[in-house]
Amino acid sequence: MRVVILTSARQGTASHHLPFLVGDGGFTVVRVILAEGHAKPKNHWKKKLRKVLRIGPLGAFIGYRMRRWYGADLQTLAAMEDIGVLCARYGIELVTTPVVNHPATVEALRGSNADIAVSLGNGYIGSKVFNVPRLGMINIHHELLPAYQNAQGVIWQLHNNSTETGYTIHRIDKGIDTGAIIHQERVPIQFKEGLGATVSHTMKAVLDASAQGLGAVLADLPAHLAQGRPQGPGAKWTTPTFWQFLRIRRNHAALRDRSAR
Repeated sequence: MRVVILTSARQGTASHHLPFLVGDGGFTVVRVILAEGHAKPKNHWKKKLRKVLRIGPLGAFIGYRMRRWYGADLQTLAAMEDIGVLCARYGIELVTTPVVNHPATVEALRGSNADIAVSLGNGYIGSKVFNVPRLGMINIHHELLPAYQNAQGVIWQLHNNSTETGYTIHRIDKGIDTGAIIHQERVPIQFKEGLGATVSHTMKAVLDASAQGLGAVLADLPAHLAQGRPQGPGAKWTTPTFWQFLRIRRNHAALRDRSAR
């Protein structure tokens, strides 16, 4: 089984997962495609403005502050290396393209003769890209689907007074986080003193679990694809408003104290 990884981050999910995918697992990662740029969708700034109006300036500021939990803090905690360094270490070809939905990405996929592509850390992927591999493309969404489509992990679970999160491996289709589910696992939230630490430590645990899960899926891919189930109606989430964030903080404190008893 020939596998290609498509990513948009030099230090992210792909660099965390790659070491778990190297070895004798019945599949081979033959190429990593790194999309170095981030194309702005049509009406990008209008959509940004509508989002700010919806969540408010304080919500936008909170979203900006939260990025560190999922970015620098998680990168440090998970000891993420540059994907180029890892590819050189494992003898895997690294191909760079301008953006994900670019003819160069299509050509890089075609040239790899991949059976399956895995999206790790990308935004929207068009059908001209995800339809290239023989078996299509799968994605890891680090939340439980369909209840948490388009959601960053942990925070909305806390908003809903939950003590667990998880990840979902699903086929990619024309929607965002809407494709058929082929594997899913729940992971307990790791409560720490601060909300940011709870998020980053839990996301590290979710990443470790999803890397193991992805390896198991790829090792027996035809069976998992055959058992894929449509998601049905889901719920989409975005950056919390100020009042939603206050609820997240309040629930976090209560759940943390309860878990410590």
